[in-house]
Amino acid sequence: MQGTVDGFNYGLVTPLVAYLMACLGGALGLRCTTRALVVARSWRPGWLALGAAAIGSGIWTMHFVAMMGFTVRGAPIQYDKPMTFASLGVAVLMVGVGVFIVGYRGAAGAALFTGGTVTGLGIASMHYLGMAGLRLNGTLEYNTVTVALSVVIAMGAATVALWAAVQVRGLRWSVCASLVMGVAVSGMHYTGMAAMSVHLHGSGAPAVGDSSAAVLAPMLIGPLAFLCLAGAVVLFDPLMVTGRPAARVEHEPGVPAHEPSARTRRRPSPRIPRRDLAHGHRAPQNR
Repeated sequence: MQGTVDGFNYGLVTPLVAYLMACLGGALGLRCTTRALVVARSWRPGWLALGAAAIGSGIWTMHFVAMMGFTVRGAPIQYDKPMTFASLGVAVLMVGVGVFIVGYRGAAGAALFTGGTVTGLGIASMHYLGMAGLRLNGTLEYNTVTVALSVVIAMGAATVALWAAVQVRGLRWSVCASLVMGVAVSGMHYTGMAAMSVHLHGSGAPAVGDSSAAVLAPMLIGPLAFLCLAGAVVLFDPLMVTGRPAARVEHEPGVPAHEPSARTRRRPSPRIPRRDLAHGHRAPQNR
């Protein structure tokens, strides 16, 4: 028997909160990746790893916040915890591979395509592995074409995000990039959910069980705490606002940043008297 699926049990609350989680993870990850490009090479792996963990945690949190609003009439839902957390590990690991490729090879050509592909496949793997951890009295079935579309959306979103992480420097543009990334990741999630149908086992009599929100909320505490920690790192790093290295030229007080200081201004060369090369004496000077 086909189950009646509702992905918006709490109305627009879960989609909006899920979207904000995707934006938060994307924004933190982009800023960390941008920061990695302006520090000493020895510090770069740490910033790239923090960026990958932020993006992966944001995507994973977005997915399961959205799943709080997912219900199947007459079938209480549980989640297999090892598989659920394995989906988080897959997200962080594969996003990390893509971030490191772009962080060291640049966001152009084959490097961008490879990094975007790996990261997009990581996002899709996280989604479907997380869905495989769902336990109910029924079977999940998927439409192949719609699943393929969701994977393409994930790859496109990842490619754009990685390109923005390297090319975008200003805070305003980074915020815009994170908003776009949130739309793409949320779009991938709900496209994947649209590909799914549920075939229930048994008569479909009403059953009693915990809600998805009650089951998932405790599992979200850890990733949410990590996102808050990453946010604190971003906020307290003075170079995170611009994503640019500190100016190497010291400016004197009162001199605008775009003008050189007195130390760096080129001093005029002393006037060298012109000589009449033909007669070997000084040329007259204008007074």
